[in-house]
Amino acid sequence: MIYNLIALQAAGGNGAGIMNIGLIVILFAVFYFFMIRPQQKKQKEIKKFRDALAKGDKIITAGGIYGKIRNVGTTTFDVEISEGVRITIDKNSVYPSSQEITEATAQK
Repeated sequence: MIYNLIALQAAGGNGAGIMNIGLIVILFAVFYFFMIRPQQKKQKEIKKFRDALAKGDKIITAGGIYGKIRNVGTTTFDVEISEGVRITIDKNSVYPSSQEITEATAQK
């Protein structure tokens, strides 16, 4: 009789393990579709924005500096922030403003 109880408990434990694994898979899927995927999309849009910048475009840096691009390098921009004042910034420090994102998505 004791052996039968142990056998029944062991059989019930396997079903619970499969359900736990299923729950973990579902949680990972939810996490992926609500957290990881949108972030990847946003990063692609920012990269596309940076690649499309050209000489003469007005930009805002991550530090809040407003300027106009005067020269485009491989990883940097030369930005004129005032007449005769130029600085060199990294391309990764330029982000699209919320207005530019709204305009870009409206054009699609």
